[in-house]
Amino acid sequence: MRIGVPKEIKDNEYRVGLVPSSAAELVQHGHEVIVETGAGTGAGIDDAAYRDAGATLRDGPELIFETAELIVKVKEPQPVERSRLRPGQVLFAYFHLAPDARQTQDLMRSGAHCIAYETVTSATGGLPLLTPMSEVAGRLAPQVGAHCLERPTGGRGVLLAGVPGVPAAEVVILGGGVVGTHAATIALGMGANVIVADRDPEALRKIDLRFGSSVRTIFSTGAVIAELVKRADLLIGAVLVPGAKAPKIITREMLGLMKPGSVIVDVAIDQGGCCESSKPTKHSDPTYVVDGIVHYCVTNIPGAVPRTSTFALNNATLPFVLAIADKGWREALRSDAHLRAGLNISDGKITYPPVGNAHGLPVTRVEEVLAL
Repeated sequence: MRIGVPKEIKDNEYRVGLVPSSAAELVQHGHEVIVETGAGTGAGIDDAAYRDAGATLRDGPELIFETAELIVKVKEPQPVERSRLRPGQVLFAYFHLAPDARQTQDLMRSGAHCIAYETVTSATGGLPLLTPMSEVAGRLAPQVGAHCLERPTGGRGVLLAGVPGVPAAEVVILGGGVVGTHAATIALGMGANVIVADRDPEALRKIDLRFGSSVRTIFSTGAVIAELVKRADLLIGAVLVPGAKAPKIITREMLGLMKPGSVIVDVAIDQGGCCESSKPTKHSDPTYVVDGIVHYCVTNIPGAVPRTSTFALNNATLPFVLAIADKGWREALRSDAHLRAGLNISDGKITYPPVGNAHGLPVTRVEEVLAL
C-alpha cells in the first residue's frame, strides 16, 4: 500500500503523522511511504531520518494526496486538504466531527473513508488513540493556566503555588478521566489546591486512590458546579462524551460568579467545549476575555510540545496503521471491532451515530458498509 504523510498546516501544528521508526516498519512490511519534505521538522525530525528509514520525500502535499491510498495525519484536514481527498482514499487522523458541520459535509462529499483516532476503542473500554494526547493536554492545562493567571496576560495575578503566608491557587477540574487525572497530577505538583468533580463515582474513587487526601473529590451536579466556580482561580474543563459534543456545564451566567481575572482552560474545546462562552482559539492567539474571565480554548493543545506528542501518538497508532496497510481498510475493520469503532464517514455516509445525531443527519450502520 502507498501511505502518504503530509505536513500539518493547522495553525502552529508541528506534530507529524509518522515518525521514521514507524515509516521503517511499514517499509519492512512491503509498503511505500511518502513523506512531505519538512513534515517532521517542527517535531525535531529531519528529512534525512525519513530517507534512512526507507521513505520517499516529496515537495508539497499535492502528489501525496493524489497518489496515496492511505493518508496518515494528526489533526483534522483543513479545507484545502479536504478538497484534495478523493473517493476510496483512506484518511486516518483526529477529526472531532460532532461540533464541526462544515468538515463533516466536506468529508462526506469527498467519498473518502475517514477513520478517527478519537473513537477507536480498546478491550478495556478506553480510547487508546485519544489517551496519549489527553495525557499531554491534561499535563499542559495547569501549565498554560498558570501562565494565563499572570497579570501581564490578563489574569488576576495569582501564583499557582502561593508562598509562605499566602494561600495557593484553587484549581477546579471538571472531569476525572484521563485529562482530569493528568491535570490534577501537575496542578498538585505545582503546589495548588485541587478539586476534581465528576458524575461517575468510579472515576472519583480512582482519583481518591491515586492522590488520597491531597486532591479533594466531589460528585458533580449543577448546584455543586455553581459553588465550585466561585472558588476557582483556575478552572479546567476536562469533560468527554466520546465522539459527541461536550455538554455545556458552565453556563454564561456562571461566569458572573467567578473571581475577576480567573482563568478557564477548556480542554474539551475539540468537541465544542464544556462552557457556553467557549470558542475555538489557536496557539498564535490563544486567549480572550468574557465577563472578566480569561478563556484559553486552543484546539490543538498538544501541538505546543510536538516532539513529545508525536512520539506518544505514534506509539499508539502504529499497530493500527500496520493493520490497515497490511490487510486493507475493509478487512482491518472487519477483523477488529475496536478499530471498526473509528470509522466515522465512509463513501459519503456517516457511520458513527454521535456525529449523525449532532448534525441531524442519517447514520448508516458500519456493519452495512463493511458487508458484515
